[in-house]
Amino acid sequence: MWALPAVARGCVACAVVAAALCAAPAVRAGTAAPWAATALLAAVCAACERLPRRTLTFPVLLAGAFLLPPAAAALVAVPGALAGRVEQRPVWVRRWWHAAQLSLAACAASYVFALTAPSGAAFTAALPPALAAALAFSLVAAVLDGVIRYTAERRSPRAAWGGLLPGALLPALVHGPTGLMTAVLWRSAYGPLAALLVLLPMSVSSWFLDRYERERAAHQATIRALVQAVDLKDRYTRGHSERVGRASVLIARELGMAGERLEALRFAGILHDIGKLGIPTRLLRKDGPLTPEERRVIELHPEYGHEMVRGIGFLDEARAAILHHHERLDGSGYPYGLSGRQIPQFARIVAVADAFDAMTSTRSYSRARPVATAMAELHRCSGTQFDPHMVEALEAALERHGWHPTVTSEGSLLTECIILPSGNVPSARDSVTGATLHGGEG
Repeated sequence: MWALPAVARGCVACAVVAAALCAAPAVRAGTAAPWAATALLAAVCAACERLPRRTLTFPVLLAGAFLLPPAAAALVAVPGALAGRVEQRPVWVRRWWHAAQLSLAACAASYVFALTAPSGAAFTAALPPALAAALAFSLVAAVLDGVIRYTAERRSPRAAWGGLLPGALLPALVHGPTGLMTAVLWRSAYGPLAALLVLLPMSVSSWFLDRYERERAAHQATIRALVQAVDLKDRYTRGHSERVGRASVLIARELGMAGERLEALRFAGILHDIGKLGIPTRLLRKDGPLTPEERRVIELHPEYGHEMVRGIGFLDEARAAILHHHERLDGSGYPYGLSGRQIPQFARIVAVADAFDAMTSTRSYSRARPVATAMAELHRCSGTQFDPHMVEALEAALERHGWHPTVTSEGSLLTECIILPSGNVPSARDSVTGATLHGGEG
């Protein structure tokens, strides 16, 4: 605890003392206090604190606030908070702070509910007071969160409380009715067991949500590892992959794509040139013209990339973009010479996004072009190289959102295949990325 600033230590101590004073009347009441209900709710709350997301703690504490007097409601959170999981140090300071914060919030909610709810009111009549009590709980917890951010993390007042107070309304609206339903069933003929069953759907959904977020985090880690591997092999690609993913998403949203397909497309844009890992480094970094044999080797990178991600289940649809993003609408692309609608939609989107970023990024051997110039070039190549619908979607997205690429010192390498003027001989970098830009600005 002594590693904390003195003001933060004082705030923690004051919160603990205040919580103890709130709970003191229940202790003084002795056997007159509702200890059975308090103990059962405290046990349920402690079990909820062990769940990954702790989403059930709020409705359980609210149920305690609706069922118990303020002093007893303040005790419900203590056992779970003191025994709960804490991943950062100082562990016991965090536990005591968490217990005090929840105790004070539950006590405030219980006071508000007792003052506003009619005695013996039905569910519908008690709903507005329950929402007010839930809001009081959220506000007290948010204010205390801001206090510790301000004192311990030394944030500005705006940074400490700015995002917390407006966000207090949603938990109140979501968990207030759940806590009230739990309390109503608790006092009904069905008893506490039926009341706790109200929490079962929330616990199941919380478990599934936690699994989904863990899986998504694993996907993101996989993508980062693959991108970093390419960046280490070819310093000119740094930042390009992420920008192509971002531009691909802009196009897809204009086309009405959403959900899992949108996420898969973002992955496709980020990983479109992962096959470069299979290309000899000497060819990727060669400045001079490529021999025909070297060019054939470089043109294998879409197939290499397709094979590299074959066993990654969540990249199923993204594989098509990785394999076919060098195809052209007129059939002159590679690796299979597909044309028109034979080219998968993801590949047609990524091709436009990749070419756009190539033209608007500063590389070691060319300066960034203005967005308007890049769009004019994409329009000129529409119908022969690029899908006109994708180009129009990108233009509409840029008009709405703009484009602010982050240019790295190394620049970006992965340019896509802008049509070569007759007689131009592509260098290694141009060939990996597609070709030299029109007008000899490769």
